[in-house]
Amino acid sequence: MDLNELPAAPARGEVGQAGAAPRAARKVFIKTYGCQMNVYDSQRMADALAESGYVPSETPDDADLVLLNTCHIREKAAEKVYSELGRIRRLKTERQRAGKEMLVGVAGCVAQAEGQEIVRRSPVVDLVIGPQTYHRLPDVVARARGGARVVETEYAIEDKFEHLPQPRPDRVAGRGVTAFLTVQEGCDKFCTFCVVPYTRGSDVSRPVAQIVAEAARLAEGGVRELTLLGQNVNAWHGEGPDGSEWGLGRLLFRLAEIPGLARLRYTTSHPRDMDDALIAAHRDLPALMPYLHLPVQAGSDRVLKAMNRRHTAADYLRLIDRIRATRADIAMSGDFIVGFPGETEADFAATMEIVRRVNYAQAFSFKYSPRPGTPGADLPDQVPEPVKDERLQRLQRLLQEQQRAFAVALVGRTIDLLVEKPGREAGQVVGRSPWLQPVIVDEKAGRIGDIVPVRIMSAGTHSLFAEPAPPATDQARGGARRDD
Repeated sequence: MDLNELPAAPARGEVGQAGAAPRAARKVFIKTYGCQMNVYDSQRMADALAESGYVPSETPDDADLVLLNTCHIREKAAEKVYSELGRIRRLKTERQRAGKEMLVGVAGCVAQAEGQEIVRRSPVVDLVIGPQTYHRLPDVVARARGGARVVETEYAIEDKFEHLPQPRPDRVAGRGVTAFLTVQEGCDKFCTFCVVPYTRGSDVSRPVAQIVAEAARLAEGGVRELTLLGQNVNAWHGEGPDGSEWGLGRLLFRLAEIPGLARLRYTTSHPRDMDDALIAAHRDLPALMPYLHLPVQAGSDRVLKAMNRRHTAADYLRLIDRIRATRADIAMSGDFIVGFPGETEADFAATMEIVRRVNYAQAFSFKYSPRPGTPGADLPDQVPEPVKDERLQRLQRLLQEQQRAFAVALVGRTIDLLVEKPGREAGQVVGRSPWLQPVIVDEKAGRIGDIVPVRIMSAGTHSLFAEPAPPATDQARGGARRDD
């Protein structure tokens, strides 16, 4: 999915020489593509640049620095970047004619994959920086401003998170009451369809102290709900304060102790890394929301083996049963790839069957697209595009039916709602349900950042509609628990 550029923060003047008038701060515009981790990366790049006097801009038109934080998961991702760079080239030319500076940079996974090719194909680009080196961004920008064309894509030896400034509460304030926090990067699973091991590197886990310190800063800035991120987040195995190795379940309990943090989530998970301690956290930790994104990708064992998923459909279903036995109200989310090389109609039918068995509240489904450099790109029996299109439509119809049924089943129930932002219409606010659905309710229900009981009155296409409600029992909520 594509995500919009980050919201702007209040501008701050840059202090000039003694006795001189303050000079206007430089502005940076960051356009973010792809996953939640890229959203987090963009915010940390903005934090790092803030130390060099840059403030966010809502538009590239007045920006001194334009950064495209790119994603390489989908087909033709690089071509989309080059197309965007063509539009930026015209803007940069106009600014240069007006005597104004504009640097252009490409960051993220396309930057890592393409490297020097980007500066060769697109002269407008002044700097290219990969996702493992964005802690070096201020230095790279300084070199580019000095006239160099910089490509920084070598994997960092040092821990980039140690070199990034901690999020300041005053900068966090205004970003919202929900936030992402990366705890794990890279992946050692080497699924044959995936570029992550090649663009993000091997599995790396941040230490507990580093994560807790960042989470505490976010909470001080008003964050109520925190989502832990990783390419394979439940493989996180960070060093604890005593030098021992912690797992994700234990980390979640520690984060729940931070004042102000009321809700916790994590994504994306791999079925092979759902250990007993993490499953128990879903049972015993009220702050951990009853929503789990656990991709299976396909329902055919033959296709799963070709994908190098290292689990079977039966393994996955047994795991789902264990999780649901632990937390009755948990909602499942997943990812599906249609048309992987060699997929037959029988293989696709197995995927449809696993969807029916699990009954997803939410899911993301895609046609397989070969990623250069991955084993899947070289497999024989590539599925024709029309076949992939038709299968994807069938799968999405089923998933949409399940998503709609889950939403309708909430009508009449009282749930706890995190009030997140003003609504589009006057007098309304939008909140987030425990299951990640947007819920629209009268602003009298509570202020932004409050967690309040509301009664679901109806289900729309993409949102739920509610009215303020008195506190209810857990039984009336159908198992949902209070978080504050």
